[in-house]
Amino acid sequence: MANFMYIFWNKGGMPPSLTPAEMQKRMQKWMAWTETLSKSGHLKGGESLESAGKVVWGPKKVVTFGPHAAAGDVVNGYLIISAQNLDEAVELAKDCPVLEGGWVVEVRQIRPMQRG
Repeated sequence: MANFMYIFWNKGGMPPSLTPAEMQKRMQKWMAWTETLSKSGHLKGGESLESAGKVVWGPKKVVTFGPHAAAGDVVNGYLIISAQNLDEAVELAKDCPVLEGGWVVEVRQIRPMQRG
């Protein structure tokens, strides 16, 4: 099994405003989906991200407020999952409920770091 990261982002910045009932319904779908991933042994972890942060860049180590996402696309969180291959990881991502709200799930394989 290989490890993959699901990176959740939405085009244009903040998600649309939802009523409390709509938000609860989406959270129930999210919890059910992550529970399915967990019970099947695919889910390894993940978290939501705060919207505020800082960016360190360049050889002069310039620090700016961020994140500075291109065209207003904002990363909101991630999950780490295990799957046989990229195709299986993509198939599992297709059931993610954030897709219903117009969000994007980027699927990337995690390359183990070379040590020593």
